[in-house]
Amino acid sequence: MKIGELARLSGTSPDTLRYYEKIGLLAPNLRSSNGYRQYNQETLQQLRFIRRAKAVGFSLKECRQLLTIFKSRDAHTCAEVKDLTEIKLLQLQQQMLELEVMHSTLKQIADACCGGSASALSCSILDSLERGEIVREGH
Repeated sequence: MKIGELARLSGTSPDTLRYYEKIGLLAPNLRSSNGYRQYNQETLQQLRFIRRAKAVGFSLKECRQLLTIFKSRDAHTCAEVKDLTEIKLLQLQQQMLELEVMHSTLKQIADACCGGSASALSCSILDSLERGEIVREGH
């Protein structure tokens, strides 16, 4: 199948497919005599796998690791996959905590602002951000 059909069937854009090939996430496919990329069902299966892994939060680097295991399951263990998944869970938990702090902080400064039609010269939100009273370094 050509790149357009693969893109449609996998729910991935042709540009994304080309990028995945460029970074080595997908193996380069054969080209027809007229230069068109030709793909097979295995590539479609791999793309669907990647999309599902990304949908639950895995990065492209992590997708590469999972795909390597997926393509040669007999040479790997469930423990490897579980370890990758548990690491991702810890990362997501940390991100959720950081988002909670951001949400709380934004709510505080939004609640403190009158939101009126006066000039922003005395806007409490801008003042808080300028003074760094509520903004944590690195966040």
